[in-house]
Amino acid sequence: MTLPLAGRRALVTGAGAGIGRATALRLAADGARVACLDIDGLAATSAADQIVAAGGIAVACQADVSREQEVADAVVKATRALDGLDCLVANAAVQLVGEDAPVDQLDLAVWNRTLAVNLTGVFLTCKYGIQAFRGAGGAATRDGADGGGAVVCVTSGTGLYGLAPGFDAYSASKGGVAALVRVMAADYAPRGIRVNGVVPGFTATPMTRSFTDDEEKLGALTNGIPLRRPGTPEEVAPVISFLMSDSAAYVTGAIWVADGGQTAI
Repeated sequence: MTLPLAGRRALVTGAGAGIGRATALRLAADGARVACLDIDGLAATSAADQIVAAGGIAVACQADVSREQEVADAVVKATRALDGLDCLVANAAVQLVGEDAPVDQLDLAVWNRTLAVNLTGVFLTCKYGIQAFRGAGGAATRDGADGGGAVVCVTSGTGLYGLAPGFDAYSASKGGVAALVRVMAADYAPRGIRVNGVVPGFTATPMTRSFTDDEEKLGALTNGIPLRRPGTPEEVAPVISFLMSDSAAYVTGAIWVADGGQTAI
């Protein structure tokens, strides 16, 4: 049986924990060689080691996605280690709980840091990742020309609807990611590069621990989710893997939702 991502070469940002780690592991299980990028080098190495221990191929890369040279260097390392690149998951993000706020109370430094990681970080990851698709002989397009590839950017329902009052910087950053997905899909479709977004919804990860560890906050959040529970990273990762695969060959410019129905009501 041929694995759905056999032969693919993927870079995943924020791969040290949460959705990023689960995605890196899932892509590897589906046959891809994976570069695990994280600002925490030890966490990136741990994820890569777990893939290798399971029989896969992986490399760890340390970078702050808000710093252009670090991203550029990490993509070069990944491309060399994996012998090319044709899949990209821009997942790394921050949510500054206790600092993010309504705009009239929001400190400029918090706004700038949130957008630097969540939006500029996606831009830089895609900038250098897509350059690598084109420069390193990515997957063949359907007409046989060199190029092609698949990009998934992880966004949020907070960037589509006003689901998170008081998290104005985070919501704005994720709205920017959704807009970037759509315009990149138009930009790169002629080159055989597909670009899609994934909305995980409220997911139990280290980023959301301040909510999942508080019964009152958790109850209030899950009451607004038809499935009445948080998602898990392992429930989001297969959606991302699908979008990387040939089964999604005609899917681009879409925002896929894995949120337990939260944005449906």
